[in-house]
Amino acid sequence: MRTAARPTLAALAAALAGLGPSVVASAQSCAELSPAVREFDYPQWIWSLGKHPCIIRGTGRAGAPVNRARGSRTRSDLSMYARGTFPGGGAMDAAAKLVGRAGRVLPLLVLALASPPAAAQAGPDDWPPTDYGSMSGSELYGVACAACHGADGSGLSSDRVGFQVPLPDFSDCSFASREPDADWIAVAHEGGPVRGFDRAMPAFGAALSVDELQRAMDYIRTLCGDGAWPPGELNLPRAMVTEKAYPEDEAVFTYGAALGGPGVHAGELVYEKRFGARNQVELVVPFSYRARGDAASWAGGLGDLVLGVKRALHHDLERGSIVAAAAEIKLPTGDYERGFGSGTPVWETFVSYGQILPNDAFLQFQGVFERPFDLDRASEEAALRFVLGRSFTEGTWGRTWSPMVEVLGSRALDSGATTHWDLLPQFQVTLNTRQHVMANLGVRFPLNDTASREPQLLVYLLWDWFDGGFSEGW
Repeated sequence: MRTAARPTLAALAAALAGLGPSVVASAQSCAELSPAVREFDYPQWIWSLGKHPCIIRGTGRAGAPVNRARGSRTRSDLSMYARGTFPGGGAMDAAAKLVGRAGRVLPLLVLALASPPAAAQAGPDDWPPTDYGSMSGSELYGVACAACHGADGSGLSSDRVGFQVPLPDFSDCSFASREPDADWIAVAHEGGPVRGFDRAMPAFGAALSVDELQRAMDYIRTLCGDGAWPPGELNLPRAMVTEKAYPEDEAVFTYGAALGGPGVHAGELVYEKRFGARNQVELVVPFSYRARGDAASWAGGLGDLVLGVKRALHHDLERGSIVAAAAEIKLPTGDYERGFGSGTPVWETFVSYGQILPNDAFLQFQGVFERPFDLDRASEEAALRFVLGRSFTEGTWGRTWSPMVEVLGSRALDSGATTHWDLLPQFQVTLNTRQHVMANLGVRFPLNDTASREPQLLVYLLWDWFDGGFSEGW
């Protein structure tokens, strides 16, 4: 198949010269520039038209590879962009100077709308004078982010930035508070594709250090002024049984099978929906099936549906802690006679606690109390659950592995009842590039009363649906 040749950088400069400085300077949006200029096949050239940046997307000049194919930014690029000029004369001279640099391809081209400052009249070797290490977070944001994301973080419209990918609103607490700083910095450092997002988000790793990106990130955090939203750092990995404190938008499918004795298989589908800054509603649909007495056939059915609401009561990022409480009701939808339900509504309440530990380790706790409406059909029950784990990242920005172990205790509050203790080693792993689809695999071992209780293999598949569709970001 024949591929059309890409225009050269000289042709780009010629097209600019054909427009004339007055046309470029008077343009109020990208749409007013000639399509011949706007559609050049170059990697994210940004034309700074006063407050109207235009992005021209592509892959590089004809006959040569692009050095920074994902549109990465260098320190020199950012200095030119921040000052609204290139070293030397006006906009047309700047384009001409670029053409003469032995075919060098820059990812960020900014046209000056006014005469360059005196400092910019120095030769190219003296540029840039700016020290990004001394810049504040707000200054770094203004240099690196505001051209697309806007001074207030709300994001510019597509006709202003020149591409159709919607820009997030950093001032929207519901969006901005959910992910930890590390994920934001990964995208800023490596570009959108590192988390399965569009290439319209360029990589700034060649221009800004991780510390400088962190300062910009600290400023971005101030754009959401409501401290009621728990920060994403407190969203600890989900354990197999223990309920975490952080409110979430997730769908989780869990399945378990006994590793001995009579065949018993059970699982549940959990749907969680966050509302407001601190709250979450939850629906749990349990199911199970088991071998009949002769082991020649199986019986199965749905269990008791659970409806619940959870609220984060307190969070403190400086101390790395979060506390939540919840109330749930189990509805007697399962078949009591066949052993798939309790035969009575059951109230459940619990308290969850999460704690960040040094070296990416974490601790979680949950205390549970259940009270049935009909004590003749079911007993009151209490449970204690503990989680200790640590997260590891492949390389600097890759897949996350979170091995952890749960200690699970439960007891029916009847006279003479036995307290059951179980140990559940497991590991969670992010499956896709965006890291919003995860899996967990573990084995639950009974520590006492082993004559009547068998080890159980458990697995879950988790989809954080707020971060995108299940098929996105792979």
